[in-house]
Amino acid sequence: METTDPRRLLAVEHAALVSDLRELTDEQWNQTSLCTEWNVHEVVAHLGSGMTIGQLGWIVSILRSGLRPAAHNRRQIARFARSEPAATLARFAALGTEGGEPVRLPSGDPSPWLGELVVHGQDVRRPLGIEREPTPEAVAEVARFLASRDFAVNSRSQVKGLHLRATDADFTTNDPGLPVVEGPLLALVMLMAGRPAYLDQAGGTGLPELRSRLEG
Repeated sequence: METTDPRRLLAVEHAALVSDLRELTDEQWNQTSLCTEWNVHEVVAHLGSGMTIGQLGWIVSILRSGLRPAAHNRRQIARFARSEPAATLARFAALGTEGGEPVRLPSGDPSPWLGELVVHGQDVRRPLGIEREPTPEAVAEVARFLASRDFAVNSRSQVKGLHLRATDADFTTNDPGLPVVEGPLLALVMLMAGRPAYLDQAGGTGLPELRSRLEG
């Protein structure tokens, strides 16, 4: 794959996640994800709600939730989810198609929502034992975005004072004189997103500090 267009990457990762989840059992749908407050079904509903809410809908929902992101997320998961996980997945799968709802992102920049798909995709794949990984192009775009700002997670703040270095891609952050955390780029993305399950894939002099931040 050669495209680096975030919207095209978003479509590719959306289709890949749908494919990975089509044959899940009820037990698997109830599996706790790496985003530990949600199970797999709730993660899919969260992703679907974020891809259909639009800018105005997001503003209204966050205001009605008292500017509390957790309450906003619960509201939107309930809006998108169906009683049966398979029906929720079908709704999610149809987004952007002729028979489904249009994709309405909360902002004009698709990179945050590509990040949601990449990170939450791994949140469900890893506990389910699904080995597929996002495309290198998608991972690189999300790494760039997460290193540049705090958005849904405090990704930039999470690695402040640390030099991240990918072992499988051309990616670094911050001053190379700082304590180093190195590993596969996908692992660095998940660590920036606050997922300690990926600490075992990283190394370097800065790893103890990052571990303390994630597990403290």
